[in-house]
Amino acid sequence: MSTAVGGPGATTLGRVSLPTTYAQASKRLLRNTLLDGLRDLLIQRDWSKVTMSDVARHAGVSRQTVYNEFGSRNGLAQAYALRLVDEFTAEIAVGVDSSPGDLDQALTDGFVGFFTGAAADPMIASLLGGEGNSDLHRLVTTDAAPLIAAAKERLTEIVTTSWIDLSEETAGPIAGAIARMALSYVAMPPEVPAPEVAANLTALFAPAIREAAAD
Repeated sequence: MSTAVGGPGATTLGRVSLPTTYAQASKRLLRNTLLDGLRDLLIQRDWSKVTMSDVARHAGVSRQTVYNEFGSRNGLAQAYALRLVDEFTAEIAVGVDSSPGDLDQALTDGFVGFFTGAAADPMIASLLGGEGNSDLHRLVTTDAAPLIAAAKERLTEIVTTSWIDLSEETAGPIAGAIARMALSYVAMPPEVPAPEVAANLTALFAPAIREAAAD
């Protein structure tokens, strides 16, 4: 049986992050346009066959513009992966918002959304099935610190500002563990269906969250 976490006065999670100046808005638009273009290209071909020139041509900008924005091809891949982290952790936020007071359901739904999104992404498909993509493997293994940090920050925000209402002190270690576990599943997907994986992770993390909430 699920156990409620949080109190009557708790609120659901809302996250609004808007650019404050025209320059910031323009930069964000350019960055998203380039990353959206990369995704379109990855649907058509493997990451190993996508060049910076391809991304530039698809977006209608110069190759130098792409280099100015991301620094290198590896920087482009990392920026794409960091945006995926935000998108995938947003699925957990949706699960939490959709099941106020029901921790087990909230976590299960959130994890299912996370793994479903990961399975559908073309860069992750290249990571898992492409050839010569050692750079992508490093991105989610030996060079994964920026992704883990971003996921930990987002998950900490979710469990501290939603009805789960953990303190920053107790939320950090739990969020970090979830981030590392989730990323390991992305790098090496389990052979069982996403709902089963989600249920297993919920059984692992829900007791820790309840204990932290009770302190």
